Amino acid sequence: MSHHIDLSGKVALVTGSSRGIGAGILRALAECGAKCIVNYVADPDGKNLKDGQSVADGIGGASIMECDVGDDTQVAATMQRVKIEFGGLDILINNAGILRDRSLAKMTHAEWDSVIRVNLTGTFNCLHHATPILRKEGRVVNLSSVSGTLGFFGQANYSASKAGIIALTKTAARELAKQQITVNAIAPGFIDTDMTRGTMPDDVVRKFMEQVPVGRIGRVEDIVNAALFFCSPQSSYVTGQVLHVNGGFFMGS
Repeated sequence: MSHHIDLSGKVALVTGSSRGIGAGILRALAECGAKCIVNYVADPDGKNLKDGQSVADGIGGASIMECDVGDDTQVAATMQRVKIEFGGLDILINNAGILRDRSLAKMTHAEWDSVIRVNLTGTFNCLHHATPILRKEGRVVNLSSVSGTLGFFGQANYSASKAGIIALTKTAARELAKQQITVNAIAPGFIDTDMTRGTMPDDVVRKFMEQVPVGRIGRVEDIVNAALFFCSPQSSYVTGQVLHVNGGFFMGS
């Protein structure tokens, strides 16, 4: 993929960037000249570290930082490290997220809490601690979901977290506007990633695809392109917005 946006000298942190959409966005930002920081959360098997290191090695010169975005103390320490090592931050992509799908009747409090903690509280934690180090004309992009607008069966926790991100985006956009920092959200539809692959039976996927006017599942690069626009100078007068990237599945305002 070839991008023609100049982000030379910009410092970019993408949460949850050891794989999937986060890794795709990070690679594109690096291609545009940004100094990139890979973020991953530790796991017992060390897979996230391995994947994160692979992403960092692939783009060359990238830093890698372990941080559980749902842990306020860890986020505060990470942002302080970014300040010390890079002098500040220009681009923050709040991408980290998890799924714990189950119907309302069967969903446990632990499943509810875990998704809200990572997806919504994690986005707040990063915004809260990044605000003091975000430079003038900085860019924040939060990953929401079409589920946060429509609500899907079995996703009470996920839908609520992604709807909350939309509201948080609008509030942050108002509060950071004086520094010419824009805050926008992307709401993907069904995107082909490790997290979504295999989570739905084939027949459910087929029925879903029948409702997508463009007739295909979304690709990571579809979200990457949207993120690049929000990170570019071309979007300097766009803030507090939600860009739905779903092939026409949802066409609401």
